[in-house]
Amino acid sequence: MRGDSYTNTKTNTLSKGQSLKGSQTLISKNGMFELGFFQPNPTSQNGLYYLSIRYTESEEKTIVWTANREKPLADRAASKLEIASNGNLELYRDYTINSLWSTSLTASPVSPETVAAVLGDDGNLILRDGDTIFWQSFDNPTNTWLPGAIIRSGQQLVSWKSDDDPAPGPFSAELVSEDGASQIVLKWNGSTVYWQSGRVDRYGQFEFASELSTSFLNFEVPENRSYVRFTNMMMSSENNVSKPVFSMLVMIHGSGSLRQLTLFPGRRNWSSKILTEGFVWCEANGYGIPSSSSCICLQGFSMLNGSTCSRKSPLDCGSKNSYHFVEISEMKLPDEAIFFATQEEEEEEEEEEEECELACMERCSCTAYAVNQSGCFIWEGDLIGLRKKISNQQKLHLKLANPYPSKAKGKAKTLEVIIAVVVTAIVLVSGAFLGFFYNRRTKHKENKVPGVDLLSFDFHHGFDSTDYGPVSRTRSNTEFDLPMFSYASVSAATNGFSPQNKLGEGGFGPVYKGTLLNGQEIALKRLSQKSGQGFEEFRNEILLIAKLQHRNLVRLLGCCIDSNESILIYEYMPNKSLDFFIFEKQDTLDWETRIHIVEGIAQGLLYLHEHSRVHIVHRDLKASNILLDDEMMPKISDFGMARIFGGPDSQAHTNKVVGTFGYIAPEYALEGLFSTKSDVYSFGVLVLEILSGRKNTGFYKTDSLSLLGHAWDLWISDRGVELVDDKVRSPAASTALRYINVGLLCVQENPNDRPNMSSVVSMLSSEIAALPPPKKPAFSTESLMSSKFSVKNSAGEPDPSINGLTVSVIEPR
Repeated sequence: MRGDSYTNTKTNTLSKGQSLKGSQTLISKNGMFELGFFQPNPTSQNGLYYLSIRYTESEEKTIVWTANREKPLADRAASKLEIASNGNLELYRDYTINSLWSTSLTASPVSPETVAAVLGDDGNLILRDGDTIFWQSFDNPTNTWLPGAIIRSGQQLVSWKSDDDPAPGPFSAELVSEDGASQIVLKWNGSTVYWQSGRVDRYGQFEFASELSTSFLNFEVPENRSYVRFTNMMMSSENNVSKPVFSMLVMIHGSGSLRQLTLFPGRRNWSSKILTEGFVWCEANGYGIPSSSSCICLQGFSMLNGSTCSRKSPLDCGSKNSYHFVEISEMKLPDEAIFFATQEEEEEEEEEEEECELACMERCSCTAYAVNQSGCFIWEGDLIGLRKKISNQQKLHLKLANPYPSKAKGKAKTLEVIIAVVVTAIVLVSGAFLGFFYNRRTKHKENKVPGVDLLSFDFHHGFDSTDYGPVSRTRSNTEFDLPMFSYASVSAATNGFSPQNKLGEGGFGPVYKGTLLNGQEIALKRLSQKSGQGFEEFRNEILLIAKLQHRNLVRLLGCCIDSNESILIYEYMPNKSLDFFIFEKQDTLDWETRIHIVEGIAQGLLYLHEHSRVHIVHRDLKASNILLDDEMMPKISDFGMARIFGGPDSQAHTNKVVGTFGYIAPEYALEGLFSTKSDVYSFGVLVLEILSGRKNTGFYKTDSLSLLGHAWDLWISDRGVELVDDKVRSPAASTALRYINVGLLCVQENPNDRPNMSSVVSMLSSEIAALPPPKKPAFSTESLMSSKFSVKNSAGEPDPSINGLTVSVIEPR
């Protein structure tokens, strides 16, 4: 063998008679991927190497495929990869002739001498002879799914054992095909299913995994559903060559989640999104609700032993009149259905449903049925894999036993109800008296709980509240790891809440600066008894922000609850809030800093809407709620009005509209409907304010136009660049117009026309992709805005201005 003849590290091809060894690598023609002997974690000291393909353009050079997962190499210099005489790609170690890993071809190539291994621009390692492919890494994935790769029925992605060990871990993702339907399932230890995507249709849409279809992921599925291929749906054209706007991959993480990693242009670190977030696996006859960790039993079933749902009344197969059907909507259909009949083209849907019901009624073992465009499906025995799905239009018909109590039983039942009511009343009254005396006895003690000493606390080592790693399902949604400090130490840190330490005043109450013994500065929000916000908002902020950690969110360090005092402790922001810089004009921000702030706010919102443990709508995004650290890094603050959502596409209604005039989306202000698109609207207003240096509600080109209307007039008259603050050095016109375009897209009147934050981040980070033209913004005239609603605080007074921490309440007229 001419193993020593291979020394070129600039090639993408390994030919017969050549060897890849030591520090040599194959590099794809586009330079994005390389094959070589690498350590999974370069910072580790274990000295073990693996033949791997890695992505070169990320800072950590992410490994996307590994050959010898369970057989690491201790001596890289003594290891080599070459094409054997039988045409196989073989890995050897320690100068031995025994293969450590092989492509294991079932049949040798006709001409082994002309076989070569080629690393493609898509990261696929191919063993080929001309156009004939004998083996490829895309058909043998490890833990990563690259664009262009096909996952066939039965193929698996298997997680790493740890960040340092690519050996197979306990979690796997695979495509399962049954009865002409396919879905992606996640398993633990190869058998226990803990997540399912639901059936994939011919358009690549998954029945119960909308996250897989809303993150620039494009899935291609053949008619027989035998495989799924994913591609990057954000493409651009350069020199008549189609290229992805950004890099992307899907991987099964060591925590068991399926994740999408995206590398935006000009960035070196991946943006991570969990595609399986919010799923709850329940046992038979129960279903989970997105964003909830609990299971609920179906109608006619009750929970036994805290986990199993059993029928309250067993089915009696003796007579068709002994049971009836209950229609259940907004539910993912159960797994393991039996395809009973195919609907004829001329047959009416109503007739098909009658036939399906009759089929289930005549089968004693049938427990439910459903009808869709394919025909009739029935289920026998327990119903498995149920989950609440608001967007699902298919209805499940559940078979339940008919209650036919006799009159005697009815009288007995009535007596039982009367006794139960009387006993319950006695217990409640007794409990009320006992609770009253107990609370009086213990209240004084509770108010004197000393708490932790704030002055001597080390926030760098005192606790960990990161948002990474698996979350225990048994843990309550209301639990949080947050220090509780004594009032005495909090008061001492602020010099007795001295006026000299006061930073501002807002809807919540006064904000103070505090100093610890180690010199660390902190900010404290003290709930005022006159505040328009109350303890509910105080509690809401603790429960939400304590679960979150992101560089663009203000960090909650702790709290103090003592007697009538409710205080929140935050990291201190020396540069105050954004409105101080863009509106008060003491220090004009240059163009680069403004763009840095816009992009940071976008990243923070994207995290809240899609990447955090719980999907959150902020509901009060504005310039004064964007705080700036010593490096002008923007941080979103004030989560008192925020709400948890089931997902990025969810929508809710409220009779109490909260927020700040000028930032509130029209559907929220006028109808009480809020969603993530409400935050997108507020973000769009912020973008235009940051670029122009003017308030939406404080600047009018004429008496009738708001800043949004002014921006729109400039845009449609091809003078959009004039919106940029004249006190900053003018950027390139194309750059300025791009940011203005994004801002106008975000403030469009119809929420469905507004982009989501993942699209916004993509548009801001790419100068290649063409942007759609915006439609006329909402509230573009001052008269329209003021005629719809007015802004007051809880006392009926104008909303006060504070250092980045204010909330206003909007009351419809």
